[in-house]
Amino acid sequence: MGRYVIQRLLGMLAVMFVVVTIVFVIVRIAPGDPAAVMLGPDATPQDIAALRGRLGLDRPLLIQYVIFLAQLVRGDLGESIFLNQPVLSALADRAEPTFFLTLFSILIAALIAIPIGVISAYKRGSLFDQTATTLAMLAASVPSFWLGLLLIQFFAVRFGFFPVSGYGGPGASFGTRLVHLVLPAFALGIVSSALILRFTRASMLDVLNDDYVRTARSKGMGEFRVVMKHAFKNALIPVLTVIGLTAALLVSGAVVTETVFGLPGVGSLVVSAVLRRDYPIIQGALLIIAALYVLINFLIDMLYLAVDPRVRY
Repeated sequence: MGRYVIQRLLGMLAVMFVVVTIVFVIVRIAPGDPAAVMLGPDATPQDIAALRGRLGLDRPLLIQYVIFLAQLVRGDLGESIFLNQPVLSALADRAEPTFFLTLFSILIAALIAIPIGVISAYKRGSLFDQTATTLAMLAASVPSFWLGLLLIQFFAVRFGFFPVSGYGGPGASFGTRLVHLVLPAFALGIVSSALILRFTRASMLDVLNDDYVRTARSKGMGEFRVVMKHAFKNALIPVLTVIGLTAALLVSGAVVTETVFGLPGVGSLVVSAVLRRDYPIIQGALLIIAALYVLINFLIDMLYLAVDPRVRY
């Protein structure tokens, strides 16, 4: 077990090194000069050249890369060109809306998808199963931003149950901010539930016909206990995998939803950074998201041990 954890940690470092290199190269070869964007259309070539020198953008890419790696080792993601503050600080200021939006979205997706997926597999071929499968395919085809606009139109504009956009004022309470996250969380959660539902159904179908399930039934055990204790528990590993991947996708995929609902999260910060060619913000956000992907995969692997004692590393 300890050896496996060490191997995984070394593998995570190798993956992050590759990600760091790719992110650095992609950001640098993107069209547009951040110095020219900062100074505006009236800037002279001399002003642009001077600013590029101050930002270190006139150095060879290899030198910039070495400096970037040295900063990462020290835990320094650089300083935002436009915000005039450290990248980590800028991301931390925007992390709360994105974190809770992702958390509530995955909870909503799991609460919708897992019960329906279990029942759909148990009632395979029934009207409920066919309806659930059709709705799952429909939900997977609906863009989250379009669903978000519909939710705003009905539940915010027409009925006034929830705020249209924003995250509350600077002095807003935590409860008020959570209310602002209800609609965007449902917009992301409903779309994300489709994949979890289909995996839950497929995984349950694989185990419902296994010998140990038939044995449990032959002993007179109740159906609910057979399905939940024997079948669902053994079908849980693929479900955990897809939930973990969905959570990681929601972190990176919340950009459009945050824009639609006017949430001051990491997604909206990245959008503004792309428009301004704010290299440090873009790099920092991409690296944080990549690190979350790697970390979530690692945690899911460790969770397998708690869910299924047959798993050994």
